[in-house]
Amino acid sequence: MSRLAARFAALRAQGRKALIPFITAGDPGTGVTVPVMHALVRAGADVVELGVPFSDPMADGPVVQRASERALAGGTNLGQVLEMVREFRVRDQETPVVLMGYLNPFEIAGYAKFAKAAAQAGVDGVLTVDLPPEEAEAFLAAVRAHDIDMIFLLAPTSDAGRIKKITDVASGFVYYVSLKGVTGAGNLDVDSVASKVAEIRKVTELPIGVGFGIRDGASAAQIAAVSDAVVVGSVLVQAIESLAGEPDSIPDALGRLLAEMRAAMDARAATPAAG
Repeated sequence: MSRLAARFAALRAQGRKALIPFITAGDPGTGVTVPVMHALVRAGADVVELGVPFSDPMADGPVVQRASERALAGGTNLGQVLEMVREFRVRDQETPVVLMGYLNPFEIAGYAKFAKAAAQAGVDGVLTVDLPPEEAEAFLAAVRAHDIDMIFLLAPTSDAGRIKKITDVASGFVYYVSLKGVTGAGNLDVDSVASKVAEIRKVTELPIGVGFGIRDGASAAQIAAVSDAVVVGSVLVQAIESLAGEPDSIPDALGRLLAEMRAAMDARAATPAAG
């Protein structure tokens, strides 16, 4: 059983939902990322989503775009991202790590070479924003050969046929983008999210994570009530940006932000009215 499958199974047995924070690797410097990853786990993260910085992150809003720019300016590349995961694994062999990025860096590295190196570093899943399932056969084969889960995005506009096509090839979990637009945009409509998650559940037994638009404990708890996982990114990256000049304070600051979400999610789960 993969680390992702084991983690979701354990959470189901506990009646809890996964909290998945996103940060961009190497932002604001290469030495900050691993301490932040450990701080997020201490604060209640169940899975860590680590962004691979890219020069043209088209699905991301200004906050995450600037994070990529800072990381790239500091010299962060895919090899260094894998080294960060390897360093994280020295102290944490349990928490799943998912790389989120765009296809170009993986393609340049070579799919087979990347997959082997990622598995050796301790990567559990890969989410490539700009790789549709119709074009994913070669990359899928490479990562599956090393027992790495391939995670795909679903959108509010995904119809039943599209949902089935994507969930048929996905593993680990599926990531439902709760808003039309880029990361950090718009406001959550929880009823709409609940309706779409119910539609997705009809065609897959994979855990369903929901991201985009989750900014605080209240919104995290609302989404946790209708999904299997809450993915939070822009608000954490924004906090990193605000503290870029004080890098030593970043791990504790992000830990406090995430702990508030974890507490709200767990409190909601413990309330009978929440179902």
